[in-house]
Amino acid sequence: MYSPFQLSIKFSIYQLTASNGKGHGIHSPFVYDLVAKVLNDKSKYAEFEEIEMLRKQLLNNKTILTVEDFGAGSVKNLTKKRSIQQIAASSLKPKKYAQLLYKLVSYFQPKTILELGTSLGVTTSYLAKANKEAQLMTLEGSDAIAAIAKENFVQLQLQNIDQITGNFDETLDAAIAKLSTIDFAFIDGNHRKEPTLRYFEQLLQNSNENTLFIFDDIHWSKDMEEAWATIRNHPSVTLSIDLFFIGLVFFRKEQKEKQHFTIRF
Repeated sequence: MYSPFQLSIKFSIYQLTASNGKGHGIHSPFVYDLVAKVLNDKSKYAEFEEIEMLRKQLLNNKTILTVEDFGAGSVKNLTKKRSIQQIAASSLKPKKYAQLLYKLVSYFQPKTILELGTSLGVTTSYLAKANKEAQLMTLEGSDAIAAIAKENFVQLQLQNIDQITGNFDETLDAAIAKLSTIDFAFIDGNHRKEPTLRYFEQLLQNSNENTLFIFDDIHWSKDMEEAWATIRNHPSVTLSIDLFFIGLVFFRKEQKEKQHFTIRF
């Protein structure tokens, strides 16, 4: 994991070198439209307010949970006592990116969505609200955290979410088998190279030419940067977009030549 200082340096370089996010110099009609209609969409949707109210509640909730940790933080401690407040502060995707996921689902209208890493369910709620007709399956390692997320889904009256709890290494294949195809996947559960690449290969089996994979924290560590480089160079990937904190991967067969964009967001 990079230190905050190292990450800030990397982010500064990204801001200086990335495309300006206004579409100029982007020689791809598909990406140009994506920038104009999604990345630059400043709209505030009605659903945003209620989900952000939930986020505030979680950030003020001092209830202590016993958390099983299967991700990159699990090397030393398999269980930890943590407050919901602490989990929310460290694990929830910032509003800017959670709302981007909403806009991406709204734009592409996937019929099936798979999320690796429910956490407390804030990002899941954005995904579910964006297309209430979609079949959304979300995986979480910790029973205690998944239980809180379930309460949050009830509070927001979300009914299109199927939760699966347990170690991804044991639950992902079964989850994929329940989906005829994966139209949209958000991978945010284990920030290590080997598991990330393994999940990518597993998900790839049920992808199609219109599938979108989104990987979280692609510059979080050297390990994750290596994973991201391997993924974007994979023969099946025809287009990738680096937004620094997340990476988008497409498999569009009509894309004749592989393209990679780094866009300021």
